[in-house]
Amino acid sequence: MKFLARGLFALIFMLSLQVQLFAEYLYKDEVIYNPKFTEEVESLGTELFNKTGISLRLLILKELPTDMTMYAYEQKVLKELKEPTVLLTFSELNSQIDIEASEAGLYKYFDKKQVLSPVTSYVQAFIMAAVYSKSFDDFKNIMGNTGGTILPLLGGKAKKNMLTGKYSAAMFNGYLDIAQQIADSKNIELEHGFDSKSNQRTLFYVKLFFYSFVFYAIVMYIRRIIYRRRHKNG
Repeated sequence: MKFLARGLFALIFMLSLQVQLFAEYLYKDEVIYNPKFTEEVESLGTELFNKTGISLRLLILKELPTDMTMYAYEQKVLKELKEPTVLLTFSELNSQIDIEASEAGLYKYFDKKQVLSPVTSYVQAFIMAAVYSKSFDDFKNIMGNTGGTILPLLGGKAKKNMLTGKYSAAMFNGYLDIAQQIADSKNIELEHGFDSKSNQRTLFYVKLFFYSFVFYAIVMYIRRIIYRRRHKNG
């Protein structure tokens, strides 16, 4: 039995090592370790590079090295790479996420502020602006920062055994968003992009669920206000 257990452990180790060896665009993964996730990132990254010449790499860290900022870590990685590269980096224990490019000219192909926005839609932005803005300038800033594809998913609650699923969904969503923006900027169509029918259908249901949730929240908020006013003098 011990021999079988050791053999199984060795097999699992070799398989995981093989996935890491062949992972080029999932440049580092210290958290998720999901072969299907790796395969999806590799397929999209390979297609994007073959069609645009831009390498989009994903780094998923458990924790940043001691006394090193995320920006410094990203610059260190970028120096190791030769081709034009965009890095999407996430550190779990540091609760940080960032996007950096090896060349300043690469930023024109995607909107970093939009990808990293904590707000998904104008509806959500309007609600946040109405609640949190203290001036008209604050209102405009919140309304002008929408379309986030990573932080809204990362900010969602998840059970401990579901964390890696949340991370993989959020990071692939952002990775796909950046890839699609780069492709659109170069007038390239991606088979694995947002334009495919399956992805359009998925996005439709995600948006439907989100707007349903927002509508429900608004209704409950209005009902709470009415209830408080009716019982204010009670």
